[in-house]
Amino acid sequence: MDTIIGIILLVTYLGLIYYAARGGNLMIGFAVMAVIWVGLCILGGQLTWEEAQLNVFQGGPESWGPTAVIVIFGSWFGRVLLETGIASKLIRSTTELGGDDPLITTILLSIVTGIIFTSTFGAGAVVAIGVIILPIFMSLGVPKPLAVSTYLMSVGSGMYVNIVLFKQMQAIFEGFQYDWNYLRFGFSAMAIQLGFIIIMLFVKLRKSRVHGWAAKTKVSEENEDIPNIALVTPIIPVSLAIFFEWQPIPAFIVATIFALAVCGKFPNFSDASRTITRTFYEGVIDIAGLLGFLFVLPMFNKVSGIAAPFFEAILGNILPKNTLLISLIFIIIAPLGLFRGPLTIFGAGSATVGVLSAIGTFSQKFLFPLMYIPTITMNLSACPTQSWNLWALNYSKVGVKDFLKTGVLWAWLISAVNIALAYFMFG
Repeated sequence: MDTIIGIILLVTYLGLIYYAARGGNLMIGFAVMAVIWVGLCILGGQLTWEEAQLNVFQGGPESWGPTAVIVIFGSWFGRVLLETGIASKLIRSTTELGGDDPLITTILLSIVTGIIFTSTFGAGAVVAIGVIILPIFMSLGVPKPLAVSTYLMSVGSGMYVNIVLFKQMQAIFEGFQYDWNYLRFGFSAMAIQLGFIIIMLFVKLRKSRVHGWAAKTKVSEENEDIPNIALVTPIIPVSLAIFFEWQPIPAFIVATIFALAVCGKFPNFSDASRTITRTFYEGVIDIAGLLGFLFVLPMFNKVSGIAAPFFEAILGNILPKNTLLISLIFIIIAPLGLFRGPLTIFGAGSATVGVLSAIGTFSQKFLFPLMYIPTITMNLSACPTQSWNLWALNYSKVGVKDFLKTGVLWAWLISAVNIALAYFMFG
């Protein structure tokens, strides 16, 4: 009986992969999968309806509540960086620092983008900063597909240490902490991704006609009154978390109040109240769709753990139990992180985590980076199904084919190196 149910579970898992790859609504997809898997677990005697209500359909979303709150505060912080003009001034200062060398300017802007997104989160922030960065890249003579790939990969690099994204993953890999044990990998992986972006720019631009003078025409001169001290704002939340072990929400609140205060957004109590309320509201709107997905996903995560015995019955002797072998397999199949495939958490990857966890061979500290890498590098950085990536393609009028041809191979190389790094650090 366990074998038959295990086979049905695998068939539905493959169906989810196909549905996700075809661009299906993931919130609906995971809700349907949770119901099907609950039914199969009840049929197999691993669960009762009362337990399913308490632990899966009620307990699942409730368990994700703390993560959702952190996502909201992170998105609010991103809105404040835009509202105050800190992000735009940081970009303009970087452009001026690059001088007349367009390649250096492009590299510096990529690094600054990565730094901004170590703390900033949300599609709204990616779009708002993209409408500044992308015209600069293109005015420098960077080909449109390369400009889009460079910007999105730079955004993705910062996500390795972004505490908001980390907390979303932490809700799946319970017990994995945002501490120096992880951050030494996170910063190394970020540096590797930025390093490959620089190599990509050198390779792609060495024969292109690029010109530094155009960047000056695309960067606004407004927000001159923003003090230079305000430019440290993007690194405040991460710094407080690393060096003083602050929790994310207090860190975001302090950074947000600091940004608003030094930028003169608190002339009086009434104006301060309106600014805080409006930016918080806009931050929530930016991630409203993501919140719906985050409340449904844990239902599926809960039941996938309950289904472990069924997977063990059919996969226990098939899946590799050696960390080196599974790392090599992930390097080879890393592109399956594209199109909401089985190697991205924001796709069918949550089911993959359930299957691998069910076997019980690999530690959480090893599985975490193994799934995190293709999620960031292949999905968030190079996949056209990611919401903000799709916006960038439409905004710059770049075709999906050109986008994939430009960035996927580089994303695959980044994934390979970072997976190797994860093996040596955690495997």
